[in-house]
Amino acid sequence: MKKIIIGLDAMGGDNAPQMVIEASKSLLLEKDIDILFIGDREKLTGHLPEDKIVHAPSVISCSELPEDAFRKKKDSSIAIGTMLQKEGKIDAFVSAGSTGACVMFSLLTLGRLKGVRRPALGIFFPTKSGNFTFILDVGAVTLVKPYDLYQFGVMGAKCIEKLTGNNNPKVAILSVGEESVKGSPLTKEAFDIMKKSKLNFIGNIEGHQIIEGISDVVVCDGMVGNILLKLAESVLSTFKDVIKKTIDSSIWAKMGGALIAGALRREFGKFNYEQYGGAFLLGVKGVTIISHGRSSAEAIKSAVHTAASYVKEGVNEYIEETLIKDENVDQSPDSLSN
Repeated sequence: MKKIIIGLDAMGGDNAPQMVIEASKSLLLEKDIDILFIGDREKLTGHLPEDKIVHAPSVISCSELPEDAFRKKKDSSIAIGTMLQKEGKIDAFVSAGSTGACVMFSLLTLGRLKGVRRPALGIFFPTKSGNFTFILDVGAVTLVKPYDLYQFGVMGAKCIEKLTGNNNPKVAILSVGEESVKGSPLTKEAFDIMKKSKLNFIGNIEGHQIIEGISDVVVCDGMVGNILLKLAESVLSTFKDVIKKTIDSSIWAKMGGALIAGALRREFGKFNYEQYGGAFLLGVKGVTIISHGRSSAEAIKSAVHTAASYVKEGVNEYIEETLIKDENVDQSPDSLSN
């Protein structure tokens, strides 16, 4: 059986290349996956097998404008990783580097799947039950039309079907109220489109309902989704800090904390983003997984396994096939084509 080849950005992320090197210890033992580590050979030599290193001398920082990086840094780990996929030398690319740069290089180098107007970043968001809700878009595009939200729903649903085995995922729109008359002109029109579609559309949901897990897929524009994601990350981090400070406040609190430590670990474990390792860039002719900049070695390994599953299950082919057959085609003047 042919191995799935994953290109791993060794220079992306706050803790690169250390976390990638640590993750490599088990990744290099995988039987069904082959890894190419893309980064500065000088910094990687001695830590990784020479024949697994693809030299990329430049790094794109998160402070750089993606459009500037696309013009000036063709020798960066993100640029070379994306090009390797374009040339068919790797099956997927995983990076914990600049999200904007990963999106731009993937979109402009790989192109879009047939029928896709806008790409979308999708992420598995934890819920109280321990399951996940797939939210998109969380930052790929901020200016969208109602039909784009519908397409996000289609792409998200097809991704869920392939990766989780849920053959009839529930799809919802993130809005300011459950009623169809609530929301912006964007969400109202998207509601009408999705209601008439073949999606298992359950209507609007509000922000607090996401964590209840009542929908398998939640769609929104990239600005709303990114704000939601950043807020959720900060709330969880703050809550952990508050609990730690409370436990450390006195000997009695420390004793009580010791008694409930196991239960706390189990509950916080439900919100562990490392299970999937990163966000999926849906809608491009390739597989790009963008991990958190602070990803641990475990998160990086999870992202590699997720990328391999995405390739193995043929998610892109399934999305493209669905959209090509879609009767609900947008006829607006600014529709995009490959």
